[in-house]
Amino acid sequence: MAAAADMAKLAVVALLITAAAAADTTTPPPYTNHTVGGDNGWFFNPTTNTPATDYTKWAATQTFNLGDYLIFNTNSNQTIIETYNQTTYKNCNSTDALDSDTFIYGESNRIGESFTVAVPLVKVGNTYYFSDAENGVQCQKGMGFAIVVGQGRGLPPSLNQPPPPPYAEPPVADSSQTPPSTVSTGQQERFYNSGFRIRNGANLRIGLLVILSFGLLLA
Repeated sequence: MAAAADMAKLAVVALLITAAAAADTTTPPPYTNHTVGGDNGWFFNPTTNTPATDYTKWAATQTFNLGDYLIFNTNSNQTIIETYNQTTYKNCNSTDALDSDTFIYGESNRIGESFTVAVPLVKVGNTYYFSDAENGVQCQKGMGFAIVVGQGRGLPPSLNQPPPPPYAEPPVADSSQTPPSTVSTGQQERFYNSGFRIRNGANLRIGLLVILSFGLLLA
């Protein structure tokens, strides 16, 4: 009887170990595109002085993970600010934000110009989005939302790249040799900053406009 009881206990332990192993191998969710605001897009109504929808409620219906994209269908009457700094978010102002935690997407000098911006989620934890147009009025009226980004599958190879090397001054040319072709300051900036520009202390990420087929891995 004792031997039978021991065998039964061993069988139970084996089942528990198998169940735990199965739980550990659960397939993580696929990479996902989240269209911000759904069919309402990312817009502010100047007549009613309100956002097109409640973006906080929209965000609450989504699950966000590394490698996902936020798709902003919008126009130049709004801005798209991404920040990891809750104070910047609450202040509705990116003017004094740090380059390392706040980014500005898709700026345009043409009033009302429509475009689509794809924003990748590249950091686990709290991330905030808002529009600081009209000196922050849009944000103050509810044009913003906060999300929590999970690990998911981790970053895909296309987003898991090391930062570019810091810019170094080229060596002084020998006056006796033929001078090399000159490169404008703007060209140097675009090359060494890998497509990033600076506005009021916050990075302006460019090159993600009008992207609906941007090489997102859907595995």
